[in-house]
Amino acid sequence: MIKLNSVHHIAIICSDYEASKKFYTQILGFTIHAEYFREKRNSYKLDLNLGDHYCIELFSFPDPPKRPSRPEACGLRHLAFEVSNIEESITHLNKHGIATEAIRVDEYTGKKFTFFADPDDLPLELYER
Repeated sequence: MIKLNSVHHIAIICSDYEASKKFYTQILGFTIHAEYFREKRNSYKLDLNLGDHYCIELFSFPDPPKRPSRPEACGLRHLAFEVSNIEESITHLNKHGIATEAIRVDEYTGKKFTFFADPDDLPLELYER
């Protein structure tokens, strides 16, 4: 069996690079680790940190195809972020015009969670610590 140490990063292709860059940095609070323009591909690659942990690569490509997500399609279902206070986090997202679903409670852990979407309608989850 292979011994995995951790999740290294998550790669996301966006349709509007500037809108997604703003969303992930200014609204969700990721910091920029590095940013590259790859001229041969006419695309950007933005490496984002959460705290001191490198975890998201944000890519732009000319005219990427849409990915079906609703109803749920086979593949990655959503990306979840842990928060300390879900109500405060929802208030922050709503202040920035980001709609969130009603808070639900995980029937197995008793923890609160909710869903929202990034600028490309990718499903994201907030899960309370």
